[in-house]
Amino acid sequence: MNTAVIHAEGLGKRYRVGERERYVALRDILARVDTAPFRLDRSSVPDHIWALRDVSFDVHQGEVIGLIGRNGSGKTTLLKLLSRITRPTTGFANIRGRVGSLLEVGTGFHPELTGRENIYLSGAVLGMKRSEINARFEEIVAFSEVERFLDTPLKHFSTGMQMRLAFAVAAHLEPEILLVDEVLAVGDIEFQKKCLGKMQEVSRSGRTIVFVSHQMNQIRRLCERVIWINSGEIWQSGPACEVIAAYEEASLRPNVASECRGQARFLRWSACGVNNVISDGLGEVTLHFHLQLPKPISQGHFGVSIMDRESAIMVGWGFDNLDLAPGTHELVLRMPILPLRPGIYSVMCSLFNDGNNLTGGESVERWHAVPPLLVNAPPRAHPRDRFAGVLNVPAELEIGQPVALGELSSESLALSVNPVGDFSKERAAGK
Repeated sequence: MNTAVIHAEGLGKRYRVGERERYVALRDILARVDTAPFRLDRSSVPDHIWALRDVSFDVHQGEVIGLIGRNGSGKTTLLKLLSRITRPTTGFANIRGRVGSLLEVGTGFHPELTGRENIYLSGAVLGMKRSEINARFEEIVAFSEVERFLDTPLKHFSTGMQMRLAFAVAAHLEPEILLVDEVLAVGDIEFQKKCLGKMQEVSRSGRTIVFVSHQMNQIRRLCERVIWINSGEIWQSGPACEVIAAYEEASLRPNVASECRGQARFLRWSACGVNNVISDGLGEVTLHFHLQLPKPISQGHFGVSIMDRESAIMVGWGFDNLDLAPGTHELVLRMPILPLRPGIYSVMCSLFNDGNNLTGGESVERWHAVPPLLVNAPPRAHPRDRFAGVLNVPAELEIGQPVALGELSSESLALSVNPVGDFSKERAAGK
């Protein structure tokens, strides 16, 4: 027996593409037939596109599932099918439980009604009684931070205010299944963090979440399993770290050419001698760079920098006094540890002839390593990005046994309160 709260089988959605045909009178149709009775008017044949095709998966109670993929891959269409906003062309989806959805800003709200009235409207759509809505009304208003405008028609709300209210309603009215689209990107950073914290709280209560986002850090923090949708089909499904790593490697490669000056050229590179992926940065890490030299390098300088998406340098190295003969060389950079947070990083290489870190020299090559570096280690730092920093270092906390104040001697208490005074007494006594 299938115990999934969401069971999708062979889901497909086909849309008609093209402009509407202008109004055609009966005389126009007769004229067409009269002038070309045997010609097929192919302009009247509709063009179709499959937004989703043959999508099947299960989601069990309490799971937090992430949906990732490029724009137009079919993620939002899938959520609309699960929300019963649109009908599937093929297949079906069985939903067991009350569904709360946050898709597009304003979905499920009425623009002419006030914020207060829309809270009750959304609760009624979810099948909740008025008493249930009343019990959570204050929490919804406090979370959305729109109390001052609660009795204003929704059409006068800004996009951000509408999104705040919509998320507050969807998260606090306790649906068994919560569907959340990329709409969170509309809000400011602080509210995004607030929403993610609320979704973590919702997931711990045993409810199910299907979450769409282009922010891989959000997916890593929230989701245990990820489904990657590409061109309307499931491309890969599995543990979050594995699927996100494959997605980032496939879709986020920088298209930057080598700035070759004819004196050197980097051919390729790899991490740990295998690929561009580091699965764990707590052990030894090696970066291998293959360099082709048509001319010799004398007293050269080789620099390597690892940068995040904002081009901030996470770590960098410089090596001087290099003498390299013409030919192909493998430069191996060894590190005992590289504890970067999970994500994608760019690697920048530079090579100078007759120079060093201080005096510079003749620049013979600057190369943005392709593909980028992918760190696929499990998150070990603070669970919130805001406090996690740039390193991914594990830590353990030990708490000693409590000591009652009455058990502390007067000397030890004085030492802990005024250690300088005790030291001065010892020094005066010649100790």
